[in-house]
Amino acid sequence: MTMNRRYFLGAATSTLATMAGTSPNRAFAEKAAVAASAQSLDYRSVSELRGLLDARKVSAVELFEHAVGRIEALDLHINAVVVRDFERARAAATAADAALARGERRPLLGIPMTVKESFNVGGLPTTWGLTAGRDWRAPEDAVPVARLKAAGAVILGKTNLAIALADWQSFNPIYGTTNNPWDIKRTVGGSSGGSAAALAAGYVPLELGSDLSSSIRAPAHLCGVFGHKPTSNLVPQRGHAPPRSPALATDLTSGLGVAGPMARTAADLSTALDVIAGPDEFEAGAYRLNLPPARHNALKDFRVLVIDSHPLLPVAGEIRTALDQLANKLISTGAKVARSSSLLPDLAESARLHTRIVRNFGAFGRPPEFFKQMQDAVAALKPDDDSLKAWRTRAPFLSHHQWMAAEIARARLRLQWASLFREFDVVLCPPFSVVAFPHDQKPDQEERTIDIDGESHPYLSLIIWGSVATPPGLPATVMPIGRSKAGLPIGVQIIGPLFEDRTPLAFAGMLEREFGGFMRPPEMQL
Repeated sequence: MTMNRRYFLGAATSTLATMAGTSPNRAFAEKAAVAASAQSLDYRSVSELRGLLDARKVSAVELFEHAVGRIEALDLHINAVVVRDFERARAAATAADAALARGERRPLLGIPMTVKESFNVGGLPTTWGLTAGRDWRAPEDAVPVARLKAAGAVILGKTNLAIALADWQSFNPIYGTTNNPWDIKRTVGGSSGGSAAALAAGYVPLELGSDLSSSIRAPAHLCGVFGHKPTSNLVPQRGHAPPRSPALATDLTSGLGVAGPMARTAADLSTALDVIAGPDEFEAGAYRLNLPPARHNALKDFRVLVIDSHPLLPVAGEIRTALDQLANKLISTGAKVARSSSLLPDLAESARLHTRIVRNFGAFGRPPEFFKQMQDAVAALKPDDDSLKAWRTRAPFLSHHQWMAAEIARARLRLQWASLFREFDVVLCPPFSVVAFPHDQKPDQEERTIDIDGESHPYLSLIIWGSVATPPGLPATVMPIGRSKAGLPIGVQIIGPLFEDRTPLAFAGMLEREFGGFMRPPEMQL
């Protein structure tokens, strides 16, 4: 192990010496070795680190130290890792090295990672960015966190998020603002924004996020990384609840909210999903997970539907252009690509359905004055107002019968999508209508606007691309496919059939191999 690691860490030193034309002195050689070894670990994937660990070319403690060093050097400007658990993480890395020495092999053994702050990690704060949770610490790990640890992951800490997980920006009164590594004046997205930033900045190769209205997908797109929203209820969420809440084996979002992995490669998403997916321990005695394999093994065999517009909100021209270029590349591989289909469900109705359910869920537990204010707002609406804002305003007052009608509408959507996926294998669409935009922290989100190609639109209408896959519970993978004229990342959302998560994940992996995937932000190369 020592010889291999010395060779691995010292190779760059001899290269530097050769380039200089003279033999470096010992002090220079030692400094060069440290710098070279650190650079050689930057932006490595889980699979690459797994190979180095298994070959004993690097230790888990060295990976831990490298990740911590990078966080401490860069996070003053980015503010992604807001809860740090370095002491326990070092102990976990030491234990991982001992396990590796005994010959143990687990999917994430010795791999450093962080998780979204909204997931309980025993002994650490869970606030959801709410001041009411400031002094609360979780008594035990959330189920996905426990599974990651059991697979050998070394949890360094927790990453920043939006207030109450309800924004496409990640700032709150507890931890402040997370900045985008591509441009620190811009948002990382939300609510899993700190997770995406930590990946883009090269701190860790793997993250755990959650998604209700694009909370994994939007940050992945805005930061140029990979993210996967699993099929509804595929990953148990016990322990993913607001501060001071009991860890219940019940999905309080009716399957809308999910927990899922974020990474810099499609393969790492698949590895993490295999670790965290499957029934909760309360149910595991009754059934087991057996996801079907990907539908195809080559891009030329895929039947692809491409959607680049939505009836309720425009999409930035640069995003549509990137999606069009991707479609043309797919055609060149032999894939069957369609630009429209009569089988596609009504996207406007899906967005309205999603909006009223999510806003009703978000109103739960609000104080009486909130409902009085909303009653006044409803009274001011015209009866025929069918805008998304009108649906948001009326949503807190859904009756149980109206909620049941919404659930029936979701079931019908699932049937429509099932019909579509008999003709197509994946659907490609934008993850979001814009690229990373400047920070806008007006307290009332209704007062915010978003610029799309020079025209102003309601900020909260950005929900629309999250509403395509979420109401029917479909899996969706986001990956980077290009850059804007300003150099900001552009992603694609790959939607697959229900419980066929391996299909969009495999498709993303094929795109990555054929056309390229993650690229590090320019400033992160310094």
